[in-house]
Parts: sequence; C-alpha cells; structure tokens
Amino acid sequence: MARIDYIVDPTTIDFSNVIDDIEGIRATNPQRFEMEQLTAILVDDGEREICVGYKDIAKDEFWTRGHMPDMPLMPGVLMCEAAAQLSSYYATKHKLMGEYRVGFGALDSVKFRGMVQPGDRLLIVLQKTKGRIGQLVVCKFQAFVDNNLVCEGVIKGIPLPHSLD
Repeated sequence: MARIDYIVDPTTIDFSNVIDDIEGIRATNPQRFEMEQLTAILVDDGEREICVGYKDIAKDEFWTRGHMPDMPLMPGVLMCEAAAQLSSYYATKHKLMGEYRVGFGALDSVKFRGMVQPGDRLLIVLQKTKGRIGQLVVCKFQAFVDNNLVCEGVIKGIPLPHSLD
C-alpha cells in the first residue's frame, strides 16, 4: 500500500481548541437541519491555506434507519458533503468567492478507505490548492476517524448567487 501524505497529521489536532462552534458555522454556511454536516472548526490557517473541522456522528442521524439498518454506515456522499461544507466555510471566511456563495462544482479522485458509524467523530482536513477569486476554489481533503483515514479526494467550489430570486 502506498504511503499517504497527510495534509495535517490527525494525531496533532487539539480538539479542545474550538475556534467556531455550530453557531459560528451557521453564521457562515447556509445548511440547516439534517444537512448540517459540521459540528466545529478547529483550525483556520489562511497562511498555510488549511482548515480543519469535525462532525460528531449522532446515533439518530437521518440516514441510520435506512442505510444498512443492522449496521448503519455514513453514506460516502455525506462524507463528501462534510468536506464541501468545510471548503465553503473556509472560502467564505477568506472571501475566495468574492460576493458569491460557494457551490459544489466537482469531486475528483475520491477514495473511501474506511467506515464511519454513529458515535464516531469524523475529522476533516482540507487544504486549498488552487483558486481564482469569484470563479473557482479547489481543495484537497482527507477525513479521519480515530486517526484512520476513511475518505480523501479533491473538491471544487464554484460561485453561486446568494438567492435564486
């Protein structure tokens, strides 16, 4: 198996250093109710272009009843959505889309390497790799449970209007 280069070694993350909780995330991201896929932000480093956040996976997530009822697994698309929301948080905080909201543009090279189950904490680490203000932001991401890589890929954000009116 090939060696994986971590964006940030997950064992070095200080979970007691929350810089934005759910209310801070809500002030930046528009997702609500079942679609909120972040619990807290731990790192927002504009110089290194790195952001780290997590989602605590509750026992009563909306998908647990139907996504393999006898062994509920977080759907991969929701792991990617969590990474997208972290990317949106970072891009919005650093005004990488100018006056636009960040929308899901594309996913590349996504790999699922492990399971995420109720009771887990999904740690998401991302690093901006490319961008043009108001046009595009590209980030690579890695997601971990108990310091084990469970998902990775590249996410591209595109500009969206703040409303569809």
